[in-house]
Amino acid sequence: MTATRPETSFRSPASSSPLSIRHLNSVDAVLLVCVIGAAILVGNSVRHMLAPLSSPAVAPLHLNIAWLPGYALRTTLRMFAALALSLVFTFCYATLAAKNRRAEHVLVPLLDVLQSVPILGFLTFTVTFFLGLFPGRVLGAELAAIFTIFTSQAWNMAMGMYQSLKSVPEELEEAARCFGLTSWQKFWRLEVPCAIPSLVWNSMMSMAGGWFMVVYSETITVGNTHIVLPGIGAYVGVAISQRNIGAVFAAIIAMLLAILAYDQIVFRPLASWATRFRLDVTPSIGAAAPEPWTLKLLRHTRLLSVCGGMLLAAGRKVGMLPLGRRFVPTAQPRLSDAGRWLWWGIWGCIFLVALEQAWSYASAFYTSEQIFHVFLLGGITLLRVVSMVCMASMIWVPIGVWLGLDPVRARHVQLVVQYCAAFPANLFFPIFVIVIIHFQLVPDIWLTPLMILGAQWYILFNVIGGASSFPGSLLEVGRNFHVSGVLWWRKIMLPGIVPYYLTGVMAASGGAWNAAVASEMAQWGDVTLKAHGIGSYIAQATVEGSVSRVVLGVVVMSLFVMTMNWVVWRPLSAYAYRRLKFS
Repeated sequence: MTATRPETSFRSPASSSPLSIRHLNSVDAVLLVCVIGAAILVGNSVRHMLAPLSSPAVAPLHLNIAWLPGYALRTTLRMFAALALSLVFTFCYATLAAKNRRAEHVLVPLLDVLQSVPILGFLTFTVTFFLGLFPGRVLGAELAAIFTIFTSQAWNMAMGMYQSLKSVPEELEEAARCFGLTSWQKFWRLEVPCAIPSLVWNSMMSMAGGWFMVVYSETITVGNTHIVLPGIGAYVGVAISQRNIGAVFAAIIAMLLAILAYDQIVFRPLASWATRFRLDVTPSIGAAAPEPWTLKLLRHTRLLSVCGGMLLAAGRKVGMLPLGRRFVPTAQPRLSDAGRWLWWGIWGCIFLVALEQAWSYASAFYTSEQIFHVFLLGGITLLRVVSMVCMASMIWVPIGVWLGLDPVRARHVQLVVQYCAAFPANLFFPIFVIVIIHFQLVPDIWLTPLMILGAQWYILFNVIGGASSFPGSLLEVGRNFHVSGVLWWRKIMLPGIVPYYLTGVMAASGGAWNAAVASEMAQWGDVTLKAHGIGSYIAQATVEGSVSRVVLGVVVMSLFVMTMNWVVWRPLSAYAYRRLKFS
């Protein structure tokens, strides 16, 4: 396999002549006006971050629809700030884990732990930290909100880039050695381009996960601390507390428009550009997709062509700096037996000290009955997660296969699924609460589907991808031998899509666990519905500001998620990629 050579999308109309006013066209003028307008809006939004929390400039939230565009802008800025922070974290964390074997043994399991911690469990600790860091300032609350969104984006992106860096084809590694590239040059000229498709895709999915946290990050309630930040999430929170269903629907429409806008302006061009870095030579759905209209428009701008060409030229020069060591074909240094014993002995001591501290904390704050009760609540939530994942699988696996086997149909539905995945399912929670109250339904049963509303799309999207890449020759063999019905599913289709399905079901399971904190305790006005489970336990403890109960709930839920990953999903994925993957 060979990597497609990345080429710039910006071509300078004049080779090296300076750009003058007479070279600009109408598209340049429109773009310039848009950029200046966007800069003014961003500056006006950021200006409020430096105001005191009690300042008159910090206006109360209004449910008037006229305020929604400004709130949508504030929320989108927080989302992209968290995404930028996630990118920095991804490049540092994933690169260190992929390049350093000793660090890999620590960072990869730690990332698995961080992925399993319920996101809302961070609120109790981060709000106190950031408000103490900037006391009495809006900036502290803004950083707490951005960090909460960051925790829903970073882990997925870091794991995706780590896997990409570890799976660079050996023949390309050998080519980099033959050209004498240094470690810095190889990273930017080979490894980062190989990781770009995964990084772009995971950024899109991380933005989808971040929207789920918007309501909780902008309406912060921890004990006696209650902060409302202007944004769509806070708008929805106020609308729910006032039972204003019209405002909820207006927020849904505004959020949908915001998602469509940045998807068309940012992610569609990025996704089209990322196809240049694919390692396979087989045409895919993404390759057959038409070019986004934004790229067609930008190619008509001479100003952006010159600026883009200058930036890319500067990036190439930075990427070709002779930093780092060149590859020398010598035996890799290995730790001696004493060194290995010392290395693992250090981590064993750290583990024992942490275990002793955890035991001391637990014995001081918890009783055995309390711990047993929380584990019982975790078992109840586990049953909910398993039942919802099984139900979503039975619904979406056949539909995903039917869609994926038709390339045209799959390409169009793929866009719809991405929009559905990006749309925060918790905006539909008030509607469910209204129905449950009206028909006097049992919350323990009817709140359960809420945890899978957003997570189910991971299953559908991955199944579509698996069916789309299924070898046509195998399908033709099945048709020639008249294989159909249950036998066709058992012997042909299911073995081929199992690796993709397991990737989706792992993401869906993790999303369902995180959603349990929000879905097991739903609110409409002054009415709060609770379902028995560890999610409602953590949510109630967060509202009451009980740090000890939050810690207990977060630790127990993390243990359940990690146990599921290590005992069920990881072994199944390893088996699928070892035995059921097409070579």
